[in-house]
Amino acid sequence: MGVDERRAARRDEIIAATRALFDERGVRDAQIEDIARAVGINRAIIYRHFTGKEELFAVTLVGYLHELDAALTAGTRTDATPRHRLEQVVTAFFDYGVEHPAFVDCAQTLLRRRGTELFEEVGGETMIELGTAMSACLAHVVRILRDGAEQGEFHASDPSLVANVLYAQGLGALNLAHLQWSVREHNTGLPVVDDVSSETLRGYLVDGALAIAKGATPHPA
Repeated sequence: MGVDERRAARRDEIIAATRALFDERGVRDAQIEDIARAVGINRAIIYRHFTGKEELFAVTLVGYLHELDAALTAGTRTDATPRHRLEQVVTAFFDYGVEHPAFVDCAQTLLRRRGTELFEEVGGETMIELGTAMSACLAHVVRILRDGAEQGEFHASDPSLVANVLYAQGLGALNLAHLQWSVREHNTGLPVVDDVSSETLRGYLVDGALAIAKGATPHPA
């Protein structure tokens, strides 16, 4: 095995170990030292393959996004109406996120960074890889919105932006699904928490997506 092949194999080992720790412990509890220990290397070697923790997280998110793309493809009937296809794709997204909470944590961790910060901390090749994987997932929604607009069912003047908004909203709903609580004000004025089911949140997410798709028009600045 040549040098490049060994380097690629070691990089794949690091990514696989990161994904395994994410799935087992969640993103917040996964440390570089733990990843290095799982691969059987010194943490310094990880930084020979990745610019830092953010790039390693971004590459790991790409793997989740590839799986999500497959789930969205499998969960959407191309012969259904745009409304039903949007319901199906939102449902498939939500169900994947419930099944893979580390995907939600990883995606939200990167979303908390400004775009300029990400470009500074993550290599250009990785950013292209991440953007391509995200675009593939968002493309499912974009196609549905465009088909719905052609049929007069939806009114999204900027389908790509709407798809990004729905993606961010979906991550928020999934975070609430993992928390399993909602907060409200009691008649005493004190806050109380209520249990919330995934089924309820899924329904709200679908209804919200349909409402946005039906009335997505640009607002004046």
